[in-house]
Amino acid sequence: MKISQSLTLLPNIDSKIDSRKINRTLEETKETFSEMLSQAISDVNRLQAEAGKAVENVIRGEEVDIHSVMIAVEKARTSFDLLMEIRNKTIDMYRELMRMQV
Repeated sequence: MKISQSLTLLPNIDSKIDSRKINRTLEETKETFSEMLSQAISDVNRLQAEAGKAVENVIRGEEVDIHSVMIAVEKARTSFDLLMEIRNKTIDMYRELMRMQV
């Protein structure tokens, strides 16, 4: 089957692209990404604060389960590492887009 014949099997697609619809979709995506990024940063900050507080309690000599302290510290470290990787990939993506525009 030729390509031109197979295209006739597809439903009618409007060849005009509505730029307003694309811009609206891009804006929604941008807001969603920025909201996701803000939420991730606040989560990392919260986990870091919890880990810091748990370590302070150990240093003060309070009766604290050392396992829960270590878990809190590792959660904070892992979430921070993940956030840094997201940042690095976002920067790489931006640089690649800039290279494509040249």
